Amino acid sequence: MKLATMIRIFLLLGCSALSFGVSAQMDHTKHKPAKIELGTSAAMDAEGRLWIASKEAGGGEQKGDYVVLQMSRDMGKNWTAPRRIQALPEAISADGENRPKLAFGAKGEIYVAYTKPLAKPYTGEIRFVRSVDGGLSFSAPQTVHANRDQITHRFESMIVDQTGRIYIAWIDKRDAELARARKQAYQGAAIYYAVSDDAGVSFRGDYRLAEHSCECCRIALALNPQGHPMALWRHVFEPNARDHALAELTADGAPQSLTRASFDDWRADACPHHGPSLAYAHDGTRHQTWFNVKGEEGGVFYAAVTAAGVSGKPLRLGNAQAEHADVMVSGRTVVLVWKQFNGTVTSIMGKVSGDGGLTWQERDLARTAGNSDQPHLLHTPTGIALLWRTQQDGVQIISMDSGS
Repeated sequence: MKLATMIRIFLLLGCSALSFGVSAQMDHTKHKPAKIELGTSAAMDAEGRLWIASKEAGGGEQKGDYVVLQMSRDMGKNWTAPRRIQALPEAISADGENRPKLAFGAKGEIYVAYTKPLAKPYTGEIRFVRSVDGGLSFSAPQTVHANRDQITHRFESMIVDQTGRIYIAWIDKRDAELARARKQAYQGAAIYYAVSDDAGVSFRGDYRLAEHSCECCRIALALNPQGHPMALWRHVFEPNARDHALAELTADGAPQSLTRASFDDWRADACPHHGPSLAYAHDGTRHQTWFNVKGEEGGVFYAAVTAAGVSGKPLRLGNAQAEHADVMVSGRTVVLVWKQFNGTVTSIMGKVSGDGGLTWQERDLARTAGNSDQPHLLHTPTGIALLWRTQQDGVQIISMDSGS
């Protein structure tokens, strides 16, 4: 692997640098200002209003943070004041891979899930808050998993199916810790999930979807044409290939077989903190993006896989600096976006197809010289839109209409 690729992967790492044998004595970040966490999620409600969830950092003597919600009736031109969803502050993760998640229920319920880091490094709890009155009041935060060990429960993802059932999946290290106690080898972590049938009043589960996932990459969730929630994640295939796997989440936690979804055969004892994205077309075609190292070069890739499982040739997105892609489908329109750094500014680049991915138009969508979140796509009443939050310009909403 080329040195430049190794350096880029090291910079992407959001987990322990010890995977590369880097001593803790090499940590020169102790005296740097705390990084501003810009991780933001967005969702549209049934009335066509746009909502975002983000983190409000505690200041002064306040110990802890809040998740805050804001709403816009005009697609981001004007926003309501931030509304805290917790009565008391607590630790909250809000980086790009591990930001608060936002979704709506069948009757307009507001659902928020987030990771609460614990005192021990790389540990956490998956928390859930809901509102049943349009954001006027919120439930007390609850932890969705039954396991309360001080281990990794992090990088949650949430989806609501067509019946209103809530699924929350996360990365979990209980099996790795058990193996370590038994002095047995264990690759990576595992994917667990919980399910709620009562609009978030309670959750059941701690259902294990798969063992041997990567440790710090977000899990992509999407509903297939049958309305079933599907998960796409970075998996550790034998003997140590960090490719991607796909499996269905079931309401009763029944074990499901997984499908290999990428074939780059990247072998590394590290997690790049760089999860995939997933979307389905009405005909069952699966659209996916992912980051991997193939041969000697790292990059972001896109592929479409038919309902019969036939995959098109992976398309490389952008240049060697491309990262954190997202994909969304609406009818025959397919939209891809990703970040790209040229040494001076970070740009959001995009590809739009109006014919299901047969042909593409490439776009330079936005740029900043400062810190920024990952790009996120969302469905709106007028089509697919890009949401991007930067430290300099705040939240930007950009239409991705295939005809523009």
